[in-house]
Amino acid sequence: MPDPDAPETVLASPAPSVFDDHNAPAQKLIDECVHCGFCLPTCPTYALWHEEMDSPRGRIYLMKLGSEGKVSMTSTFVSHFDHCLGCMACVTACPSGVQYDKLIEATRAQIERHYPRSFGARLQRRMIFAIFPHPGRLRLLLGPIWLYQRLGLQWLVRRSGLLNLLPPTLRGMEALLPSVSLRALRARMPSHMVAQGGTRRRVGLLQGCVQRVMFPGVNGATARVLAAEGCEVFIPRGQGCCGALMIHAGLEEQALALARRLIDAFERAEVDTIVINAAGCGSNVKDYGYLLRDDPAYAERAKAFSAKCKDISEVLAELEPRAPRHPLPLRVAYHDACHLQHAQRVQAQPRKVLKTIPQLQVLEIPDSAICCGSAGIYNLIEPGPAQELGDRKVLNCLATGADLVVSSNPGCLLQITAGLKRAARTLPVFHMVELLDASIRGTPASSLLRNGAARH
Repeated sequence: MPDPDAPETVLASPAPSVFDDHNAPAQKLIDECVHCGFCLPTCPTYALWHEEMDSPRGRIYLMKLGSEGKVSMTSTFVSHFDHCLGCMACVTACPSGVQYDKLIEATRAQIERHYPRSFGARLQRRMIFAIFPHPGRLRLLLGPIWLYQRLGLQWLVRRSGLLNLLPPTLRGMEALLPSVSLRALRARMPSHMVAQGGTRRRVGLLQGCVQRVMFPGVNGATARVLAAEGCEVFIPRGQGCCGALMIHAGLEEQALALARRLIDAFERAEVDTIVINAAGCGSNVKDYGYLLRDDPAYAERAKAFSAKCKDISEVLAELEPRAPRHPLPLRVAYHDACHLQHAQRVQAQPRKVLKTIPQLQVLEIPDSAICCGSAGIYNLIEPGPAQELGDRKVLNCLATGADLVVSSNPGCLLQITAGLKRAARTLPVFHMVELLDASIRGTPASSLLRNGAARH
């Protein structure tokens, strides 16, 4: 029995968490990490710096400290999460099934709500999100860039060393510029394509933002291949950005607003399958059911939407090939986009599809689990480590002795192309579906290589 005359013991109040109550990193998910270290060899930033807090288990430990109020949201705390590429290689490697993807996105949303970034950082991020998720604005920006390249100003600026006067982030952006053509800027997709040889499936094509402006040929190739394989293709006019760039950067509300708009657009199309040819978009739209779980008006609709979403390689791998393939006697190095192989667990299907092309040899790239450094907006806001990872990926691609590089994400195509330019190599870089389209259309290998080199 307690002594009623004993003095009252006053317990020290626990320090408040650095996170608010809205979708904070879940303690249950944090506790699932046993800090075994299996994630370390696959983490790009740990591979670069061997710094524990720049590894997945180190970041999870920081989340735990933040939840317990044992650390503050300082610039050092935030920098370790900013350094993360969100490639999700750790999710693939983890034997305990830790859902790092949900933890890092929840943490980044908290950071964006509570951490006061510098004026320069805020300005840069606002500029990125004011342009890249908006295809119309991106086209307007690429017009002057076409002139910059066409008039030889890019060559002059790069040769003169003027780029060295710019901040690292702007230099990084300039290095990633693709070769712009007016034909590509004017390209538009039809709203509907008829299936050839009878309809096997009604599909909707997600155009993406960067994809539709910088790589319109990929969307064109995707629609042609699907039609050739018996799919009736619908391309809803009302579709906008899927919100992937925002959700990966912690801009939760903006991302969810875009998700709702996209669901509305594709519901009107009434398709069986929604086809995605950009890995970053695919990983995001497949997660709408989770992202909109707390929205009573969209929770069930989001689940239904996500259940229809498939990467182009998944759709083609399911369909018995119908369209005849012409030989492409080429050696191709296939680069696994992180948000395809890790976030979506789609790895065998692109290889299966490529192997339907006669005489095409698919080569494996060393250290294929390590990110190329693109990772959404990572190569724009963290150009230093992004370039290191890009150069590393390029060396591994070149080591295969391939005639060209193939991937499944526009960010990867831009990143690897920029790395090849730094290495003074003109190895063509293509989306996987462009090769299949060339094979079905009977494009000679020599023409494919020549056109690919011209895009650089």
